[in-house]
Amino acid sequence: MDFQPSPLAQAWLQRLRAFTDRWLLPCNAAWHRHAAAGEVPPFLEDLKALAREEGLWNLCLPRLAPDEPGTRLGNLDYAPLAEHMGRLHWTAEVFNCHAPDSGNMELLQRHATRAQRERWLRPLLEGRIRSAFAMSEPDVASSDPTNLQTTVRRDGDTLVLQGRKWFITGAAHPLCRLLIVMARDDDAAPDDRHAAHSLVLVPADAPGVEVLRNITIMQHASPEGHCELLLRGVRVPADHLLGGWGQGFALAQSRLGPGRVHHCMRTIGQCELALELACDRALERRAFGRALAEQANVQEWIAESRIEIEQARLLVLRTAWALDQPEPPPGLRADIAAIKVVAARLQTRVVDRAMQIFGAMGLSPDTPLAWLWTWGRALRFMDGPDEVHLRTIARTELAQAKARGGASAGYFTTPEQMAAEPRWR
Repeated sequence: MDFQPSPLAQAWLQRLRAFTDRWLLPCNAAWHRHAAAGEVPPFLEDLKALAREEGLWNLCLPRLAPDEPGTRLGNLDYAPLAEHMGRLHWTAEVFNCHAPDSGNMELLQRHATRAQRERWLRPLLEGRIRSAFAMSEPDVASSDPTNLQTTVRRDGDTLVLQGRKWFITGAAHPLCRLLIVMARDDDAAPDDRHAAHSLVLVPADAPGVEVLRNITIMQHASPEGHCELLLRGVRVPADHLLGGWGQGFALAQSRLGPGRVHHCMRTIGQCELALELACDRALERRAFGRALAEQANVQEWIAESRIEIEQARLLVLRTAWALDQPEPPPGLRADIAAIKVVAARLQTRVVDRAMQIFGAMGLSPDTPLAWLWTWGRALRFMDGPDEVHLRTIARTELAQAKARGGASAGYFTTPEQMAAEPRWR
């Protein structure tokens, strides 16, 4: 395995950096001004058009067909690009590589019917609409999706949904046209927990869909929304079912692997930015007669951050490589769980050190650090809390131990073995 960016990835990364420097950095302050007012910046569509003209479009979709717009890259080639996008957290949408649309597009590529692809996938690929994935609920532990209580029932040739969802990213965006709703079959057998849910394609403007509020995340409001939704007797045609009846749990799991690589690489890009800011600050700031960079504890913080970033990057790149293989290697699910835990913890640690080096300024909106720390803390819940992923990793390890059948017992040393001479024949 060679985790140096391939020539293809390096070429696209160079183009992405040039585009960022020329078009995106000059818009950063204006984006934050509009976001603070709860608005999606009006210039975003112009930036998207520029990106598409330059081929910097749908880079994150390995299944992109030749007749679909964009540039198809594998997970490993896309990873360094996602890292660079993370440095300006809002820019992934410029390249149509943002969550949750990236995962929703891949889900539709895999499982949508021809009619569903034409109505929903094509506009998403072209960036004309946005979407949301409505799974989490306020009244149950959504870390176990089999708990979900929103229901769907058949009524002739329609499906009827009833329930409440929350922290639904993207639902407040003015271009949001599609909700992919995970709902429990009213008639599901209670002992078949993993086949009791289905995914339903719900138009965002369907009667009965109500956006109750845009929930702030640690006092930060997103213009695209992390919303609470009420589904009150929402009726859609039966052909709006995505995949098979009762396959919602499996389909929802299938969209998470590449999406977590994207999240984690963007996080690593944000950590790189935080470390760069911390080093610049340490070199220019003086305390007690010396530059901060000369203080031993500051040097340790910088060194620890560099070590941890490199460790996380290697683990994420290995997982991206594994996702690109024709046959997924054993333990891939545990690897995907591991990168999610590592990246979220990394961000809070690295950014926290940078904030400490900046002092009170690190708490202010004058630097991106306070927002980056907030996002890192939120990552420990998004796509499942740390504890769920740790359980997945532990179960994989224990299953491997059972398969070994105690083979490691040969490494124990008993008194009898200590007293005996080794036998070679």
